[in-house]
Amino acid sequence: MADMNKTLGEILSDPRIRAIAPDAIRGMDLTKDPMWNKPLRQLRAEGFGGELAEGFDRLFAAAQTGQWYYPLYTDEECAAEPERRGASLVWLPSQDPAAAQRPWILLVPGGGFVNVWNLTEGWPVAAQFNRLGYSVGILTYRVDGEDALLRKEMEDFARAIRFVREHGEALGHPGTRYLSCGFSAGGYLVCLWNVAEMGYGLYGLPRPEATFPIYPVVTWKESIRYDPGFARRLFDCEPEAVGTSAYEIPEHAEGFPPCAIFLAAGDELVDPENSRMLAAALERLNIPCRLEIGPEGGHGFADGTGMCMAGWTERAVRWYETAVAAK
Repeated sequence: MADMNKTLGEILSDPRIRAIAPDAIRGMDLTKDPMWNKPLRQLRAEGFGGELAEGFDRLFAAAQTGQWYYPLYTDEECAAEPERRGASLVWLPSQDPAAAQRPWILLVPGGGFVNVWNLTEGWPVAAQFNRLGYSVGILTYRVDGEDALLRKEMEDFARAIRFVREHGEALGHPGTRYLSCGFSAGGYLVCLWNVAEMGYGLYGLPRPEATFPIYPVVTWKESIRYDPGFARRLFDCEPEAVGTSAYEIPEHAEGFPPCAIFLAAGDELVDPENSRMLAAALERLNIPCRLEIGPEGGHGFADGTGMCMAGWTERAVRWYETAVAAK
């Protein structure tokens, strides 16, 4: 187990994983943040989401294999569009011999469309899914840029899925079947990918067999109306056009796969009504849906360690196995 008395900076500076240190919270210079000099034990005591030590243990194990970190774009592609630099996939295979017969999981951390929180919503969650017998690809998507960001992030999705499909032999997984799981802003992205005209259908790829949005954003009608800059950055349109477009998930959920949604009732950043709206839309469309709202806790519970949402990863995959895969 990673030493809980070591600071975050000491662990991320370890030569084995130093190359991925900027991805711990993509879009933030952690070396200039107070958390850089705090030991993992203190971060845990302060309520930092996710079992950080378990996530680091999984990274160190992966780094020993020499095959785990994959940029999604070539140097030439990044030179043509510098925002692509940093978009990547971390592949963490399960040691379960049956994992190759199961779908893999595309894991998408959140971060308010300005960061990607692999530190909490990526690496530790992947470790849990690995123990449950599922191989995981963690997507670090673009958060730089000032226009049409969501279209670029959908391109990153397509790249990641195609990469696993095309490199199945090297990755030890056929890659053809997958699930998706995303948190907060990442929860919105996995939902947007399920809107055929914006995601999987546009890129000619299969949809996931099931999706797990975790405290997701799904509607913009209220929040976007007074922020034209944010609207242009994400959607490349004016605010009044967003609520009538395919970016409004509950009104464009016809192409969704079965869906299991997890959140806490006390979420102070994303109104739980977002999840209720999505569940109601799927119910109207007769698409299987599981909605779990924890009685306490707030936003950013990550893998659920130490609170009522503990074990949600197991409940998600068991629901998939019994309610979706078994039928």
